[in-house]
Amino acid sequence: MPFDASTLKYNEAGLIPAIAQDATSHEVLMMAWMNAEAVEKTLETGKVTYWSRSRQAFWIKGETSGHVQELVDFRYDCDQDCILVLVNQTGAACHTNRRSCFYTAVRDGETVELMKPMGE
Repeated sequence: MPFDASTLKYNEAGLIPAIAQDATSHEVLMMAWMNAEAVEKTLETGKVTYWSRSRQAFWIKGETSGHVQELVDFRYDCDQDCILVLVNQTGAACHTNRRSCFYTAVRDGETVELMKPMGE
């Protein structure tokens, strides 16, 4: 059965959360937003494309930084309201130059930084 991006459940702003996960290590790298057109562009090009809420524009991950996300697999959850993209990540996934955006933890009531920016 052919996939139709309009069958996904988008929020009132026309967006759906998209979680990027490393296809090899399974590390969760980041979460961003896609609209139906970003979903279609991602599937057509193999370059993960998100919708920037602040800029109100598409952004292809790594287009300016070189930290590209190459699509390996595109999945969505049972409720069709969240996307999981398995990617080959080149360089940092986070705009802070860390491998993952999820670099802060709370342990024993304290905030702990789990990783430094790449190259430090």
